[in-house]
Amino acid sequence: QVQLVESGGGLVQPGGSLRLSCAAPGSIFSISAMGWYRQAPGKQRESVAVITTGGSTNYADSVRGRFTISRDNAKNTMYLQMNSLQPEDTAVYYCKAWTLTRVYWGQGTQVTVSS
Repeated sequence: QVQLVESGGGLVQPGGSLRLSCAAPGSIFSISAMGWYRQAPGKQRESVAVITTGGSTNYADSVRGRFTISRDNAKNTMYLQMNSLQPEDTAVYYCKAWTLTRVYWGQGTQVTVSS
């Protein structure tokens, strides 16, 4: 199964910012929605934010007001702007894309928030 391509993770201090990107290969088309998930050490994977082709968004309560999800439909690329990062945001972040028949995942990118 082909994967989405993620980038933008890294190490930042509390209060800092990062911008994650997720690109769908050209072989994937008719994407109806894309989203970001994260998995912290010792915890279950959780939904962070989702965006539809029409631009509707949904955020986890823990990130609302700090994170912004966006999408460039022409490029099949999704972004997650993360501001005011805190240590509890430390996790591997995965992007996800839905079509009518398939679900695609990225390889994951590490985000570490530490002083």
